[in-house]
Order: sequence, then structure tokens, then C-alpha cells
Amino acid sequence: MSDKMTDAFNEQTRQFFEPMRRINSLMLDNMEKMTQYQLESMKRYSQMGTERMRSAGDISDAESMRDFGTRQAEMMNELSRQMLDDARAMSEMSLEFKNQLEQLFAETGQQMTEQAEKAGASAKSEPAKASSQSSRGSKS
Repeated sequence: MSDKMTDAFNEQTRQFFEPMRRINSLMLDNMEKMTQYQLESMKRYSQMGTERMRSAGDISDAESMRDFGTRQAEMMNELSRQMLDDARAMSEMSLEFKNQLEQLFAETGQQMTEQAEKAGASAKSEPAKASSQSSRGSKS
């Protein structure tokens, strides 16, 4: 009897904490993915900046200054495009995370509803057992 109660308690505890564990796991995975993407983006931006600084150090006359200015404008266009791509990718990751979170909440809600219905059904059958046992005790 004690083992059954302990097993039932352990199962209820596991069921209680499972949704939180799944949410934490989802959040951690999303944080890891977004952090990795941001680090890669920062690396790209740093490399672009370093390349521009090297190019600026190579300016030696008016013609190289003109070429640098032209490349600077091209680099700014590239930087703008890259930033838009990065913003789009981050937005897509956020939307994917939102969808996964909504799905998880829907599944958890469904599981909780099923558990509540199951608990309600077992609670209805419990009083019948208790009343039949109490009627036996009064007969003795």
C-alpha cells in the first residue's frame, strides 16, 4: 500500500513538473540559438570594421582616397543589407519560438484537462467505496 502511494505521489510530482521542465528546455534552446546567431553576426560586423580600418590605413594619395570612399559606400550598402538579413533571421527565430511555446502551452493545457477529468472521475468513485465501507462498520 505504501509503495503504491509513493509511486502515485512520484508520478503526480513528475506530471506536475514536466510542463515546467519542457518550457525551461525550450527557453534554453532558444536562448542558445539566438546567442549563437548574435555572436556570429557580431563577428561579421567586426570583420567588416577591421577590413575598413585596414583599407583606411592604405590611403596614400587622392586616388586611393577616392577608391576608399567608393568602397566605403559599397560597404555601407553591404552592412545595411546584412543588418536587414540579421533582423529578419532574428524575427523568424522569435516567431518560431513563439509558435513552439504556444504549442507547448496547448499540449500542457490538454494534459491538465485530461488529468482533471481523470481525477474527477476517480473522486466520484471514491465516495461510493467509502460509504460502502462505513455501512459495513455500522452493521457490526
